[in-house]
Amino acid sequence: MRAVVSLSLAMCVISEEAINQFEALMEQVDEALITTFKNIHQGCPRDTYVRFLTAREGNVSKAHAMLVDSLTWRVQNEIDDILAKPIVPTELYRAIRDSQLIGMPGYTREGLPVFAFGAGLSTFDKASVHYYVQSHIQINEYRDRVILPAATKKYGKHISKSLKVLDMTGLKLSALNQIKLLTIISSIDDLNYPEKVVAYYIVNAPYIFSACWKFVKPLLQERTRKKVQVLSGYGQDDLLKIMDYSSLPHFCRREGSGSSRYSGSSNENCYSLDHPLHQQHYDYIKQQALLRRPVRPVKQGSVHVDFPDAVTEGTEFVQTLASEFQKFGKQNGLAQSLDDLNIDDHLA
Repeated sequence: MRAVVSLSLAMCVISEEAINQFEALMEQVDEALITTFKNIHQGCPRDTYVRFLTAREGNVSKAHAMLVDSLTWRVQNEIDDILAKPIVPTELYRAIRDSQLIGMPGYTREGLPVFAFGAGLSTFDKASVHYYVQSHIQINEYRDRVILPAATKKYGKHISKSLKVLDMTGLKLSALNQIKLLTIISSIDDLNYPEKVVAYYIVNAPYIFSACWKFVKPLLQERTRKKVQVLSGYGQDDLLKIMDYSSLPHFCRREGSGSSRYSGSSNENCYSLDHPLHQQHYDYIKQQALLRRPVRPVKQGSVHVDFPDAVTEGTEFVQTLASEFQKFGKQNGLAQSLDDLNIDDHLA
């Protein structure tokens, strides 16, 4: 399957009038929400208005309600302080990194951070769901508060978004075990970090994904459908059109290496805790913890964040794909293995 890589995705056109109306509404919100709003927009509130308006198809009242709900969620769950709450001990955090495969190998030529996600081989089986949600939100916050401002300075232009490369190596029907957790994470992203990713590039797609994708794609919203591109093989040729070789995820670098369980050095494996991004990220969180609590030792324990229960754009994609997985399994005589799945077990 061949896809043409493009970052110029069609989006809802947001008028100046809508932005001005949104800004006027935000001037009326509580001071506590204004404070956390500053942590979101990082000095560029206009970008946040546009993102939330785009997520609500330009409807000002709906975008305002969405942003207020998100700010309230941040205050109630102390999201502004989450980068001062390290996951300890280090061995536990390493286990999370080994089972929640995500990393940042570099940037596109336009300066967008490239995030990689091992969708096929992430097991999410080394800790509770709360730790995985905490880790995901911390990466989001580190991206927005540290990585994107640094990219803006480095490339001399405002950069507020990234792109993701999803590695489907090892994807099996047992992936349905993680559907509940993935829908939680997708909902958190859709409701609180909308329009932060310009495109999702899928590589190393096995037959099971390809078989399901042709049925899933027409069922998705147009905005979601335009963001997702399934690339041929391990995607190197296509991705090199928008990024240098040094920014390619390790699983895209050569034929036959399309495995998230990379055997090369830890510096090349962007999922590893030993990779520079994760070292900088983890050190940053530990330093922030010391600044906030210089006397008391950091206690072990996950941060419990309220989970959204709304069906969002992201959950639509995950749930639709899961439904097609189930149909695929039954049509191919795999119903028994599907019946044995305990999708909610890891949430206990």
